[in-house]
Amino acid sequence: MKLKCIAVDDEPLALELVSKFIEQTSFLTLEAKFDNAIQALGHLNQHDVDLIFLDIQMPDLSGMELARIIDGKNSMKKPKIIFSTAYNQFAIEGYKVDALDYLLKPFSYEEFLKASTKAYQFYENQSKQQADKKENEKPSEYIFLKVEYSLVKVILKDIAYIEAYKDYVKVHLADKPNPLLSLTSMKSMEEMLPTDKFMRVHRSFIINLDHINSISRNTVNIGDANISVSENYKDNFLEFLNRWVG
Repeated sequence: MKLKCIAVDDEPLALELVSKFIEQTSFLTLEAKFDNAIQALGHLNQHDVDLIFLDIQMPDLSGMELARIIDGKNSMKKPKIIFSTAYNQFAIEGYKVDALDYLLKPFSYEEFLKASTKAYQFYENQSKQQADKKENEKPSEYIFLKVEYSLVKVILKDIAYIEAYKDYVKVHLADKPNPLLSLTSMKSMEEMLPTDKFMRVHRSFIINLDHINSISRNTVNIGDANISVSENYKDNFLEFLNRWVG
């Protein structure tokens, strides 16, 4: 992972030094450098940036003012800021705009690297959290059903279709001759099952779309069962059928 950076400083020597430090740091890449905050703001409005090395005291638009503009934006992806300045009285203001760190001029490469590493760790942790969240959002491959006095683990891909039966449901499995009988409702089953794999086609039937063998008129064939598609569920089924045939 490389962080896309910009450097902003109205002092030419300071700007060149920060740019050089960025270029010699393996996990940073210098996207652009600016000697004023107004040009930097224009760049930020057009490009995604991960990290800004930002001087505070600049004419026209100060670094702190630019930071407040960035902080006030209604955006999920705001760049992190590392301030650089010759004055230490801005530290509290820096924290108010969620600055990641604060470099007091003149600073060494060691100090620069320490602040940059903090930025890298921030994005690394953010990336890990997003990956964990995505993993947790993956649909489950199984459900648990109450069958008699036990909870039975049922693999979703093994379910051929589900049939309403009085106060129960019959879960017909592709490789088992006898269905599982569970004390639950069709509505509860619908809520448990992923909609990209299962579809209710009748008040008494939910089918696994992957187990359809054939379709004729308003009937779906799954294994030995011919299941009617009722009027109330026909629109959704026809939409699926158009995708299936197409």
